[in-house]
Amino acid sequence: QVQLVESGGGLVQAGGSLRLSCAASGRTFSSYAMSWFRQAPGKERELVAAITWNGYSTYYADSVKGRFTIFRDNARSTVSLQMNSLKPEDTAVYYCAARLSRTGYVYTRRSDYDYWGQGTQVTVSS
Repeated sequence: QVQLVESGGGLVQAGGSLRLSCAASGRTFSSYAMSWFRQAPGKERELVAAITWNGYSTYYADSVKGRFTIFRDNARSTVSLQMNSLKPEDTAVYYCAARLSRTGYVYTRRSDYDYWGQGTQVTVSS
């Protein structure tokens, strides 16, 4: 099992940047595919970005391509989301998620992930 704790959320003006981090503890972090999801009030939780266990493959939602970057540091058991050019529509609670997998497949569905963090709030003001 793995425990996930997100940090780095906050209030930022449109056009600004934030970096979210997710610290993992428990079993070997490098055995897990990781992702970031977000959920805005009244909306479904949606995938933002995902990354394979070794960082070789990534996936981004169309709405964040070119603005967000997901990366991981297996030595430090962390996965991060660099968010640039933030927009008010990026406002949401952001969740880190993990799935035990050492394949090259990038998992994109919410149901693919077994472990979740508690979430961190990101608010972008216009």
